[in-house]
Amino acid sequence: MHPKLKQETRKLQFTGGSTYVISLPKSWINQNQLSKGSIIQLREEETGFLSIIPDIATYNTQKTEETIIKVSAQESANTIIRKTVSAYLVGYNLLHIRAKGPNQLSAKQRRKIKTFSRQMLVGTEIVTDTKQELTLQVLLNYPELSVQSALRRMSIITASMQKDTITALKKLDNQQAKEVLLTDNEVDRFNLYIIRQLKTAIQNSRIIKEIGLQTARDCLGYRLVTKAVERTADHASSIAANILLLKNKLAKETMDMLECMSNIAVFMFEKAIEALFRQDYLLAESIIEKIEEVKVLEKETVSSLENMEIRELPQIRLIIESIRRIAEYASDISEVVLNLSIDSILS
Repeated sequence: MHPKLKQETRKLQFTGGSTYVISLPKSWINQNQLSKGSIIQLREEETGFLSIIPDIATYNTQKTEETIIKVSAQESANTIIRKTVSAYLVGYNLLHIRAKGPNQLSAKQRRKIKTFSRQMLVGTEIVTDTKQELTLQVLLNYPELSVQSALRRMSIITASMQKDTITALKKLDNQQAKEVLLTDNEVDRFNLYIIRQLKTAIQNSRIIKEIGLQTARDCLGYRLVTKAVERTADHASSIAANILLLKNKLAKETMDMLECMSNIAVFMFEKAIEALFRQDYLLAESIIEKIEEVKVLEKETVSSLENMEIRELPQIRLIIESIRRIAEYASDISEVVLNLSIDSILS
């Protein structure tokens, strides 16, 4: 990393009767390997600032950044996976997972890392697989899957998970509940991918538009929304896990209340995501107002549980709480939309 230039003041010169020129710091020229005749790009930002971008910078933002994760024989596969995820999230494109010294990666370490990489790291391929080293390469470029496209797919999967949990609850279908639990991995994959893209964009503003957003403020907003979607999927999974603990179907009255409550929560969630993509302030505001409707239904549903077997009451209460939390996350997403789209209603 080159040291940052100190702030300098340059005087604007007028030459040729119609052209303004400004000199550039020699240290910056040397740092970016420029010389007489080098091509540079000028880009006007939305803030009114002018960015001066050396042509080589385009290459530097796309070049492979690699790192080595050294692994001891005693390290658990989960520890190595956490290190790998951290390296993936900060933007490394080539990850060498290498045994320390003369050691070798154990079969268990290699198997778990490879399985995790294939299932959870979008756009990643295993390019080296030996007893001494596993190398993961991220091959997916920004335009191929924008943040918005990834978030849309993530949201569709999440809404479908919650709908499936209610179907599983009505039928007490353990197989469908287990499928919801497995589907959560798909949401987590997109979550990690989006975080990686947003972190990279925050570190390099030139990438913001490449990932499908407009400003740094959008990056923060989308990070909050992505977290809310991921937590929504977690609550759908929690409901599925509690279904697996039930022995008897719910009374029709209770089930109808739960289904109604869930339908409103899913409606809120889907509309909140729609408001985000449309930047629709009024739609987002209407979603926030519906949270009280869910809370009223929650109280009514809890009241209907008085005659239920005490043995299964904790699971039902957790299911009710998760449905309410899904509605609250939809409200949180809508609040982010308000912040991102406030300019649309200001005069």
